[in-house]
Amino acid sequence: MHKKDYCYLESEKAINKVLVSQDKTITSIESTLNENDQKLNESIRLAEDTLKSIGMGKEVVIEKNEIRNLPSEKKIYILRNWDSILEETEKRIPYDVSLKEIFTDEELTSNEEYLIKLKNEFNAIHRLDAVDYAICGVSGILSAAIDILLVGMPESPLAGVEGGSLSNFIRRKIEESLPPSEIKKLEKEFWVPYDPSTNRNLRIPVEGLSTYFHRFQSLGHDPILGFVFGVLDVMNGTFTAIDKNGKFTKQVAANQETVGMKVFDAIDLVFGHMKSDIATPRGLPAPFMTMFNLFQFGSIGEDGLSIAEVARSMYGQGYDFTHFISMSVPVAINEALVRGAYCIKRVKEGHKLIESIPFDLPFSKKPKLSTMLFISHSIATAANAGKIAFTENPLSINYAQWLAFAKYSISQLKWVLLQKPALRNKYVQGFIDSDWKEIDCAIQDTWDELTQDAIVLRALL
Repeated sequence: MHKKDYCYLESEKAINKVLVSQDKTITSIESTLNENDQKLNESIRLAEDTLKSIGMGKEVVIEKNEIRNLPSEKKIYILRNWDSILEETEKRIPYDVSLKEIFTDEELTSNEEYLIKLKNEFNAIHRLDAVDYAICGVSGILSAAIDILLVGMPESPLAGVEGGSLSNFIRRKIEESLPPSEIKKLEKEFWVPYDPSTNRNLRIPVEGLSTYFHRFQSLGHDPILGFVFGVLDVMNGTFTAIDKNGKFTKQVAANQETVGMKVFDAIDLVFGHMKSDIATPRGLPAPFMTMFNLFQFGSIGEDGLSIAEVARSMYGQGYDFTHFISMSVPVAINEALVRGAYCIKRVKEGHKLIESIPFDLPFSKKPKLSTMLFISHSIATAANAGKIAFTENPLSINYAQWLAFAKYSISQLKWVLLQKPALRNKYVQGFIDSDWKEIDCAIQDTWDELTQDAIVLRALL
C-alpha cells in the first residue's frame, strides 16, 4: 500500500469514528431532551391544575396567552479544533467503526436500492433495443451477401479461379486508370532504393527474392508499413525486407541517390512508387501482409504449409492490394449502414444532431454505437468463416473484414472490462455528489441561521 493511500485510509477511519461518536451524542441528547420535556410538561400541568383548584384559572390563561419580551443575551459558540475532537473520540471509541452504525436497517436497504436504481439507469442508457439489434442483423447479413456474391475470390487464371464481379470490376478500373505507358513513366520518376527484384546487386542475399515476390518481401511496398520503412529506406538509401524463411534484413542499397532526402519528399516518392506498382500483374501486397513472412509456423492443408507459405501462395494468386480494396467494400457498407441508422434513430428519439453524430468525439463517446458495430461485423465475419469452411480455399478469406472484426473485438473487450465499470461508477458518483451538495447547503443554511446573532470563537487548543 502506498503511503498516500494509507494516510487516506487512516483519515477516513478517523472521520467515520467521529461521525459515529457525534451520532451517539446527538441520540443521547435527543433522548435526554425528550425525557426532560416530558417531565417539564407534567410539572407545568400539575401547577396549572393546582392554581385552577384555588380559583386562579383565569389568571393562568391570561399569563399563557400574553407575549413577553424577555431580555436575551448573545449566545457564544466555541469551535473546537479537529485534534481535540479526535482525542475525545478516541477515548470514547478506541476501536474502528463503520458508517453503517449510523443508519438503521431500513435506511441501509433504501440506500442499497438507490444505488441499484442508478446502476440500472446507466445500463439502460447503453442497452441495445430490438431496433438496434435489427439494424446490426440486417447490416451484417447484407455485408456478408455482398462479400459472397460479388467479391468472391481474386481472379487467378493459372489456378483456374474466376474472380468475383466486384473484384474484377475494381481491378479493371484501376488498370484502365494506369495504362502501361503511365506506369513506365511513374517507375522512372519515382525510383526507390528498396525495389531490387533479385539478389544480383545485394550484399546480403534475401532468400526467395524474385520478380514474382519481391514486393511481398519488401516492407517498403506495404501500403501502410511502407510509409514508415519505405520512407526510412529512401532517406537512408537502404533496403529492408523479410526473406521467405522469416529473417529480417536491412542493408545498404547499391544506388544512394536518395540519401538525405527530406521526410515529406520521401513520403511523396514512396506514394508515387506505390502508384506505379498497384496496377501491375503482381501488384502491392495487402496491408500488413508482408509481416506474414514472420509466421513460420502452422500446418495447413494436405501439404502441411506454414502460415507464411500460405500467405505467399495467396499473394502469388492475385490476393493483393487491389483485391483488398474490393474486400473493403462490404466492410465499408456495413459501417455506413450501422452508423447511418444509428444517427437517424437517435434524431428521431429526440436527441440533438450534434449528439447523434455516428462517430466518437473527444467530448462524446458512443459505446452503444461501438457495440452495434461489433455485432454487425461479428455476423459478417462469421459468414466469411462459413465461406472459408465451404470452399476450403484461403483465397476466400475477407482480410479486410477480419481486420475490422479484430479492431471492434478489442474495442468491445476494453469497453466491457475497463470503460463501462469506470463510467458507471462516475455516473453513480455524480448523483451522490449532487446529493452531498444539497446536504452541504442545508448544513450551511442551518449554521448561518444559528450563528446570526451569536459570537463564534475558535479554540486554540
